[in-house]
Amino acid sequence: MELRDIEIFLTLAEELHFGRTAERLHISTPRVSQTIAKQERRIGAPLFERTSRKVTLTPLGEQLRDDLQAGYRRILDGVESAASAARGGPETLTLGVLGPMWQDLAPITALFRTRCPQVRLRMREVRIDDPFALIRNGDVDVALLAMPVLEADLRVGSAAFTEPIVLVVGHGHELAGRASVSLAEVAEYEVLPSGLPMPDYWEKSFSPLPPRESDAPQPTREEILFAVASGDAVAFACGQAIKYYDRGEAVYLPIDENPTLSWGLVHRSGQQNRWAEEFARIAAELGPIELELDLDRPTLQRLRSVS
Repeated sequence: MELRDIEIFLTLAEELHFGRTAERLHISTPRVSQTIAKQERRIGAPLFERTSRKVTLTPLGEQLRDDLQAGYRRILDGVESAASAARGGPETLTLGVLGPMWQDLAPITALFRTRCPQVRLRMREVRIDDPFALIRNGDVDVALLAMPVLEADLRVGSAAFTEPIVLVVGHGHELAGRASVSLAEVAEYEVLPSGLPMPDYWEKSFSPLPPRESDAPQPTREEILFAVASGDAVAFACGQAIKYYDRGEAVYLPIDENPTLSWGLVHRSGQQNRWAEEFARIAAELGPIELELDLDRPTLQRLRSVS
């Protein structure tokens, strides 16, 4: 069995969907079907049960999956180690992170360095206006990105990081003196978008309430902040924006429903850097990191209930 055939089989065994397997491996769906049919003819028995509604592994398919996985991983690791030795340098893991969030991943990076001291850990900053470029180009091995990631060529693991979403109002706004606010109350006001140049589906994740439809040009982040500080509207913000970018021009209110934004470790579909897999395993072991806020700052006192 050729290495590519093994990759197709193992991917289908994970996805249990011919179309998603084809998208993940950048091949056609018929190619997936032909490869599996060839393997079943060679073995002499079905590896998958197919119906119009679902695909499942047969007991024989489960056995083959378990037998092949370890050997396939060893082959990829061996090729990667040889390539690293040929480059004449230490093995590396390049992590893509949006802005200053690398500071909040310290528990994961510290444990990774302890367990994998031979690996050099590097960081590249992800641009919010083009968040998938570094991972697609191979400039980073794994990236911490907001969830969901609805890109056919990218795969995201479980949440590695969570942060609260709060309401931002001006100091003179009638809600500014409240201890908290509900989403139903927020809906009575003009809610502005984030103003950040990011994918549309991220905008929905960043905002517990959808912004009102408007034919006006999309405002920038600074225009949003000006409108909020002036008391003309309200907006949502996530914990990291408050922790790293607050300029004291607004008041931040916890939301009764406690909405959060989750971030996951994203990698390219198909072959993955073995150290990226180890990094992801450590992140899963530690569980989602919750953003810690400086509760001694007066403007953040009200965040105690969601921190």
